[in-house]
Amino acid sequence: MNALAATRTSMEITGLEPVLARSVTVLGSTGSIGVSTLDVIAHARGVYGAHAMPIEALTAQSNVEMLAKQAREMRPKLAVIGDETLYGALKSALSGSGIEVAAGRQAVIDAAARASDTVMVAIMGAAALEPALAAVARSATVALANKECIVAAGGVFHRALANSSASVIPVDSEHNAVFQVLNGEGAQEVEKVTLTASGGPFRDWTLEQMAVCTVEQAVAHPNWSMGAKISVDSATLMNKGLELIEAHFLFALPVEKLDVVVHPQSIVHCLVSYADGSTLAHLSAPDMRTPIAHALAWPRRIASPSRRLDLAQVGQLTFRAPDHERFRCLGLALDAMRMGGMAPTILNAANEIAVDAFLNRRIGFLDIPRVVETTLNDSPNANASADTLDGVLAIDARARELAAGICRRVVN
Repeated sequence: MNALAATRTSMEITGLEPVLARSVTVLGSTGSIGVSTLDVIAHARGVYGAHAMPIEALTAQSNVEMLAKQAREMRPKLAVIGDETLYGALKSALSGSGIEVAAGRQAVIDAAARASDTVMVAIMGAAALEPALAAVARSATVALANKECIVAAGGVFHRALANSSASVIPVDSEHNAVFQVLNGEGAQEVEKVTLTASGGPFRDWTLEQMAVCTVEQAVAHPNWSMGAKISVDSATLMNKGLELIEAHFLFALPVEKLDVVVHPQSIVHCLVSYADGSTLAHLSAPDMRTPIAHALAWPRRIASPSRRLDLAQVGQLTFRAPDHERFRCLGLALDAMRMGGMAPTILNAANEIAVDAFLNRRIGFLDIPRVVETTLNDSPNANASADTLDGVLAIDARARELAAGICRRVVN
């Protein structure tokens, strides 16, 4: 039996042919989630055959060198660089490869609109909104690794889903865990959904220590390998606040049924408590390739290169309540969720501006919640609503301008 025949026999035995034949588009392929997604696909090709999970398109914002390397290795039909000024560099890097090349914001949106079965939305921030909605509009399966699509434009996103047959599979480890534990059960049977937080690098720091922390200390997450922005969000616990808002929208859960507990080991990703007194937990080693593999193969499962869980080696699992005084961003996110309207949009926009200012050393770490709170208090649109993406983006833009001004005042 030749190698190809052996591969096909293996695929037939597993019954995974429909899953492995799915084409995939990866939006944001050079970020941490994008890189992990390609790692999962490469592993699947090694296990099931070189033609598993063909890639329709890869997109990145500015990392031409990595995008070109990924394209040559993974052989997508299309590679897109968001920064139009880098079109020539990408075209040159992929010369002779037969891979189509495009550039610009609209090209990223067009890539999401191309025919593929699954779209991994791994673009960070509000920049993911339009591409994600383009994927929803054509009824793709959307593997959603972006919180802002839900937090900033939850109403618009839900209306788009109602008008299509798209499926959304959450990729965040906590929401993917909730998705698996709930397994289609209604919110009426759920007493509480508890998301776990590692607590980040400053979980045991005092406010005085946090006030003088460096960027390098803030992005040094103890458990997860993530990009700079999301690492800072984890350090402030804003990441967990955004996840609560996302869970509220994704699973139709009221605020009173949502909770957070600090779990430093990052082994338990969620706890779902039911009306009969049962609590079900989802456990896995802290490795984003696990929820990524689940999202790509849902409702089946495929082999993944992710770390395996060894509870005996872990030794103990500990839990404690979050400290809202030291981590004010968590409380601000809860306030925004209770306010509703455009408050979550404003919260997210202000946080992105504040985190960027911190990463560029223009404000201090504890200035981040101050900027977010002041932006929320000073925004005239917090109680408004927006029925269109343009309306959401307009309020988002005004909140960013306001937050940028507040950052400048903090410095001065």
